[in-house]
Amino acid sequence: MSKFLQEDDKKVGEIILTEKLSEDFSNLYLSQNYSDVIFLVENERIPSHKVILAARSEYFRAMLYGGLSESNKNEITLNIQKEAFKILLKYIYTGKINLQKIMPQMNIILDTLGLSNLFGYTELKDEISNFLKNSLKLSNVCNILDSSRLYELHSLTNICYTFIDKNAQELLSHESFKFLYKDSLIAILLRDSFYAEEIQIFNAVQGWMECNNDLRPEEINEVVSKIRLPLISTMDLLSIVRPTGILEPDTLLDAITVREQSKIQRLPHRGRLCLEENIAVSKYGAKVIQGLSDGFSVLEDDSNHPYDMEKGYTRHAITTKDDSNGIVIQLSNIFIINCIKILLWDLDTRSYSYVIDVSVEEHIWERIIDYSNYHCRSWQHLYFPNRAVKYVRIKGTRNTVNKVFHLVSLEAMYTNNMPSIVDGIISPKNNVATVERSATVLEGVSRNKNSLLNGNVKDYDWDCGYTCHQLGSGNILIQLGQPYLISSFRILLWDCDDRTYSFYIETSINETNFDLVVDKRNERLQSWQSFHFEPRIISFIRIVGTFNSANEIFHIVHFEAN
Repeated sequence: MSKFLQEDDKKVGEIILTEKLSEDFSNLYLSQNYSDVIFLVENERIPSHKVILAARSEYFRAMLYGGLSESNKNEITLNIQKEAFKILLKYIYTGKINLQKIMPQMNIILDTLGLSNLFGYTELKDEISNFLKNSLKLSNVCNILDSSRLYELHSLTNICYTFIDKNAQELLSHESFKFLYKDSLIAILLRDSFYAEEIQIFNAVQGWMECNNDLRPEEINEVVSKIRLPLISTMDLLSIVRPTGILEPDTLLDAITVREQSKIQRLPHRGRLCLEENIAVSKYGAKVIQGLSDGFSVLEDDSNHPYDMEKGYTRHAITTKDDSNGIVIQLSNIFIINCIKILLWDLDTRSYSYVIDVSVEEHIWERIIDYSNYHCRSWQHLYFPNRAVKYVRIKGTRNTVNKVFHLVSLEAMYTNNMPSIVDGIISPKNNVATVERSATVLEGVSRNKNSLLNGNVKDYDWDCGYTCHQLGSGNILIQLGQPYLISSFRILLWDCDDRTYSFYIETSINETNFDLVVDKRNERLQSWQSFHFEPRIISFIRIVGTFNSANEIFHIVHFEAN
């Protein structure tokens, strides 16, 4: 079918006959007409055409015209799967494959994937991979994982892992689990998010070994060593694991010893993983088991719920005597998380300090956030290495107004969007001196309290759009929402005429001890200015003007920190 492009297309009047071309070439598929090479595959003679193969593949070009031994042969033997090779040939001749029709024969699709990898058909390999992503089920995910790992299809591999994590218990009892490649099985067992009872994992691995009875002893040990034996109860270790004879007595004894010490050391727990989803919500079974709230829960599904001086938060008394004091949230299951977001009560200028501990069994707590030396306000975005967690404890250590810690909202999740973290502090790539990131202006005069942080660098004049203070008294003080590892500032000095300014900038983590980081008292500066310095933890920024060539007021329009 011909097609004339419209005048607004790039090539006016271009004729496209690709459908007719594909139809004509399809007539040569598996045809003896004009054939000049025969492939012998599984004892079947398959006619082909050298020039078409060479035009469509560097692999065949090298084989048929590159001086290899096959170049002088009219019949070439290939040790590959026949049906998959025919499907690949059809793609070569027509550019088309109907994978949906082949779907009942998943092995043929996987063999075709392998041939597309072998013969260098990258686009075909990607298209088959995309098709398989939407075709995963218990009966085929193991085969697809093996193939995706073999051909280094990382995106497909990760999607297989996600599916396997979500269906771990069902997969362990499925027949297909027994036919996993050894390396794929090991990769699965190493995943913290492969969440099932460890005794169930052991039983499934035992079934896998029985099905793969040609394994060498070192291969068996390599697999079994990835089972987390201390997570199996002592009774099950003795009554189920020991009789199999798979493990040496010393290995079992070590596992029992570690388990018995679980009250003083953390076990290598697995957990459920829900990507980019808040799992600390009431509808998923999470609940507050410690803290005072007048009937309100910080786990409300709507984090934008109303709150004021009297309601809408959970609290606890701040004390240094009881380390177990705080607000404790119990999740419905053990989850893998690496991100917690909390909203501190923020209807005035108060600041809080706090620590966060997590636990699986509630008697061994691990500290993941220690902001006891920092002043924090409003929303806190907290990141840490992946942890298996069932309990979260938030303990306030300071409130700059009184001795009560107030928590309005809490979210917990696993995210792939991790910022750079240095010693528990975010090192931001983008500006964090924004209202959206809970920064606020504590001191300085302006018509709009946070105009310095609202991102508007156009709408300012003689009367509005800037923050200022009197030279010789006062300053402009900014508080970030939480401590950040900052290495640069960017500011816009008021520049509606040709005046110049001098100033200096100090920083602090607690609003008490300030350090000088920018000193421009002996310079005369205008408009946009950028300053870079060694990274330092910052919660407060104090800007002090010392000179204005026009009057006795220091004016700044915009401020950034990252």
